[in-house]
Amino acid sequence: MAEVLVYVDHVDGAVRKPTLELLTLARRIGEPVAVALGGGAGDTAAVLAEHGAVKVYTHDAPEYADYLVVPKVDALQAAVAAVSPAAVLVPSSAEGKEIAARLALRTGSGIITDATDLEAGDEGPVATQSVFAASFTTKSRVIKGTPVITVKPNSASVEPAPAAGTVEALAVTFSDQATGTKVTARTPRESTGRPELTEAAIVVSGGRGVNGADNFAVIEALADSLGAAVGASRAAVDAGWYPHTNQVGQTGKSVSPQLYIASGISGAIQHRAGMQTSKTIVAINKDAEAPIFELVDYGVVGDLFDVVPQLTDEVTTRKG
Repeated sequence: MAEVLVYVDHVDGAVRKPTLELLTLARRIGEPVAVALGGGAGDTAAVLAEHGAVKVYTHDAPEYADYLVVPKVDALQAAVAAVSPAAVLVPSSAEGKEIAARLALRTGSGIITDATDLEAGDEGPVATQSVFAASFTTKSRVIKGTPVITVKPNSASVEPAPAAGTVEALAVTFSDQATGTKVTARTPRESTGRPELTEAAIVVSGGRGVNGADNFAVIEALADSLGAAVGASRAAVDAGWYPHTNQVGQTGKSVSPQLYIASGISGAIQHRAGMQTSKTIVAINKDAEAPIFELVDYGVVGDLFDVVPQLTDEVTTRKG
């Protein structure tokens, strides 16, 4: 069976959930071979093996922390040369998509971004995508070179499948471009205690109907009762009610959780483009004609300030 390279997204050896999802998808099309780079790379092996990695290539060097994405591209290019994989899978983060694009260019290969599913095909992996602001679903495959595919978080369930997880050192020679852009400072992300928006299994978002920054406490209370991330529409962000980092939509972040709850959001196409691939969508809006109701699985016509607190109380009661 052909090997499939999986780029490991980790923080000091702690593997992030989208990578484990990629290992599940990789097993559909071949044998997963993980590539872990930077500080703590060696500490990822046990978790990666538990989730199906037959082999784990590791490499650590100061360049991964001191410079932008090019050193990681150099390493993946070396891994491609060593393995000749059936595909390379990368998480669909901002950094991941840049790494994937540079790798595809380097290897003369086609690229598919923001895939939501992956399956084996007679002529190579077939990726499912939502396109044109999530109005259509397509199936595509790469016909040139080694397919490079980025996959959106929450596109697959994490499924443990113990494998050998043999650790091997990856030989990497950095290119002249690797040290071209130096990282001069880092600011740690402030912890909210909530899941990362793009990786969360549940997202609760508020829009123009929240009608003020202070009123987002209602949205946050429901999110916290569900262990969810908090999102916001562009209207809410532009009004200064919630940080831009939490914006969901075409000009914000794209999410694909198991459950998406939209409160006071009309459902403009720009917002729908960022959340329409959610598995289950619930909308709360007092306007029965709001466009959001066209795509939801469940809709509640009512004032969010009446509905959301009741929902929060019910969730808290059932959990208690």
